[in-house]
This record gives sequence, C-alpha cells and structure tokens, in this order.
Amino acid sequence: MELKLDNKKVYAVALEGGGAKGAYEVGAWKALEEAGVKYNAVSGTSVGALNGAMMVMRDMDRAVKCWMDIRLSKVIDVDPEEEEELRKMFRGEIELSDIHGLIPQVFDIIRNRGLDVAPLRAWLREAVDERRIKESDVEFFVSTVSITDRKALEIKINDLPEDEICDMLLASAYHPSFRLEKLGGKLYTDGGFVDTLPLHALVENGYKDIIAIRIPGHGVEKRFKMPEDVRVTVIDTNFDLGGVLYFDAEQSRRDMEIGYYDAKRVLYGLYGKRYYIDRSFSERQALELLLDRLYDEKEGDSLRRLCEKELPRIARRLGTEREGYYELLIALMEREAESLGLEPMRIISDAELVKELDAARP
Repeated sequence: MELKLDNKKVYAVALEGGGAKGAYEVGAWKALEEAGVKYNAVSGTSVGALNGAMMVMRDMDRAVKCWMDIRLSKVIDVDPEEEEELRKMFRGEIELSDIHGLIPQVFDIIRNRGLDVAPLRAWLREAVDERRIKESDVEFFVSTVSITDRKALEIKINDLPEDEICDMLLASAYHPSFRLEKLGGKLYTDGGFVDTLPLHALVENGYKDIIAIRIPGHGVEKRFKMPEDVRVTVIDTNFDLGGVLYFDAEQSRRDMEIGYYDAKRVLYGLYGKRYYIDRSFSERQALELLLDRLYDEKEGDSLRRLCEKELPRIARRLGTEREGYYELLIALMEREAESLGLEPMRIISDAELVKELDAARP
C-alpha cells in the first residue's frame, strides 16, 4: 500500500478528550509509528493529556500496558464489591432491579462531593516520568480550566517544575464527577469544557502540519480562525468506543484496535466506514459489479432505469449521492459484510471482499 501522508514532514499531534475511550488514541499512535510518521509537538485535553505524556516520553509500551491493565478501581476509589455495579452503570447496562442496590453508593458520592480519584493520582505518579517529559525533544501543551482564577488555560508542560507536571495533567483530566481537591493550591476542572480538541495551542506556537486524533464525545471545541497555511489531518471513527467512565481492559483493547485501523485508513487512503478496504477496482469495474449484483435481464429489468433511477436512489439512502460508483459499491458491500458477520478489523482488498461475500452468502 502507498502511504498518503508525507512522512518526510514532522507533525504536531492534537489528542482529544474522551475519558475511558482514550485507548483509541494509543492505537492510532501505534499506526503512526509503524508508518514512520515523526512528531515534535503534542497537545492534549483530559485523557488526551494523559496519553500525550506517554507520547512526549516516547514510551508506547508503557501506554499500551496502562490501558491493557485499566479498570475502574485504578481511576476512582471504589469497594471491590461495588465496582461491577458501577461499571455496569457507566456502561449503560444497569437493570431496574439493580438500581435499589446502587442507592447507597450514589448517596456516598453525593455526601463526599464527588468521586475520590486517589487511585488516578497514584497511577499518574507511577506511570509518568516527569524528568523524561522535561528533557523531551517534544513540546507538550495541555488545556484545562482554573476554577480558582475563572479562566481557561493552555499550559506548556515542559516549562513547569517537575513536581507540578502530574498535577497539571490531572487538572486537564479533572472530570466534573470527581471530588474537587486543590492541585498546586488551586481548583481545576476538565479542559474539555473549553477546548476538547486542543488545536489552538499548536497553531499559536507556529505548528503548520497537525494530526488530530478525535474521540466522539460532548466536549466544547474552541473556536478560532484557522490560518490558511495550517493543514490538519483528522483521524476519527465510526464505531462506538464505549462510555466516558467505562474503564475496562477488554473495551480498551477493542478501542485500541479500532484506533489502529482508523489511522491506517487515513495513512493509506483506505475506503469504507466500518471496514478497511484497499482499492484496486476502477470506476468502470465498480459499475460493472453493481450491474452484476442489481441487474437481472431475465426478470425484465430496465438497464436504463437502473442506472438513471435506482442507483441514484440507493446512493441517497446510503449517503453516497455525491460520490462515484466505487463508493456506492463499497457502501453496499459493507452493509452486506456486516449482515453476514465478516470481521472488520483487518485491511482487505476490494477484490478479496467480493470473494468473501460470494463465499459467505447462503
């Protein structure tokens, strides 16, 4: 496959906030590394700040291990007997019969004014090497909100004293459900309230080629005029990555895999929304395949009607009306592949997918 991104350039990377979905960013980072993509700046908000620390340390193995070992009790202080019920609640799987048992836990959280994140503090101290960040050749920015000062902040982490770095990383990731505690003498809340995708800090510091790794969520994007000479390459997903507070190792493994293949889609110009398809068919071949699948002369179908009426109608339904026959073919094949249960997490050529679909049909 031909790399579509110019890996002779050096990029800045923006990491969006998204809580427990953050493993997605590590998967995307892995694909960038494999493709030889170089970076010299990272900006992060919330979990993007925590992942950003690993990128600045250039320690992917540590990042992968952190996410593969993740569980709720490593983020908040929770009784082992209560952990499973809270996990189900954060995943949206709570049953009506379970609600009564959760009432005491909810009252405890309210009484304590939020979730106790002592385990997250401890994890940061263990996982983050402040000296490596200070000595890194990668500039590092995070976004947060100072409640004490009532203002949004873009902080260059490399300029901080070593003993303040972990506090500012936590400040960027301080979810509103967390118990408010002072960090460095001040109160902070999650940077996602003002700048969930922290492009501004990179642009303000002169970076022109940016890779933005997005996580679907509900944060606020900072509005500013993007200079015409800034180029932003976006890696994002069409998959559900789980809940913001659903910290689960298996979910993280899946999210990491999705991030890896979504980045491959961008890097190599792969087609598809939920599959990763390497193109070999021409537009003419795509039309011929569409006709093979949809046109039945024996049934008295009108070829002209199919081309002029039915294909445009199908394209509108599948959201490909502004694209060509190839994109329509891919959309139809993806829909059929999903219905037949074909594995999406791999790179497959369009010709191979045609063969697999033909073999899988009853």
